[in-house]
Amino acid sequence: MKFYRRLTPIKALSFDLDDTLYSNHPIMRETEQQMLSYFNEHFPQTTKHGNNVGKAFWRKHRAQALMLQPELIDDVTKLRLYSYQLAIKSLGYSTAQSDSKAQAALAHFTLHRSNFSLPKKSYDLLQQLAQHFPLVAITNGNVDFDKLGLRTFFQRIYTPGNGTKRKPHDDMFTQACQHLAIKNQQLLHIGDCGSADILGALQAGCQTVWLNKYNVGKPLSVLPHIELSRLDHLLAFC
Repeated sequence: MKFYRRLTPIKALSFDLDDTLYSNHPIMRETEQQMLSYFNEHFPQTTKHGNNVGKAFWRKHRAQALMLQPELIDDVTKLRLYSYQLAIKSLGYSTAQSDSKAQAALAHFTLHRSNFSLPKKSYDLLQQLAQHFPLVAITNGNVDFDKLGLRTFFQRIYTPGNGTKRKPHDDMFTQACQHLAIKNQQLLHIGDCGSADILGALQAGCQTVWLNKYNVGKPLSVLPHIELSRLDHLLAFC
């Protein structure tokens, strides 16, 4: 545990999910491979020249979706669905067919995206911390919270969309503090991303813990209050 800033009294904890409570990178890598197989089966024209061509096809329509509806940057599920709709329609399907096939593709993605269990160490840690602090989750992702049993520990789980901006914007941090009836500086946020989690929480006036473990988040541009390599070190605050 490394300290970079002086801590002030903490009344609640907030957690990022992906690459904080579990390693998300291998899950997403497997999910994307499953999606390529799905597309190859249902839309073989997108991958007939190889998977790299197939990936480029779907990425192109994601970029197009963001150009047409830039507000979807704050809702990764709606962005993925709209990307699928645009891509499938470009293959010659009607609007109704594209919508139906895009929904089916999204369901396949959702199935594999949450096809894992919360690690026992994370489960046990949250169980212990919840006895001492109110817990909330603040995530930009779209994992299935109910499948992982996350609502057992968190009073609320905040996700962007419907007017709420993604981290590093302060929307979800402020909403969490308002719900908890605490000042922003009384919330300690734990996450892996130097931008979304650390910069975002600091800009919102919260205290921060940077989990330096999986090496997939954006690098630090500002120092957190604390750096950890293991989440169970948080038990020192109990």
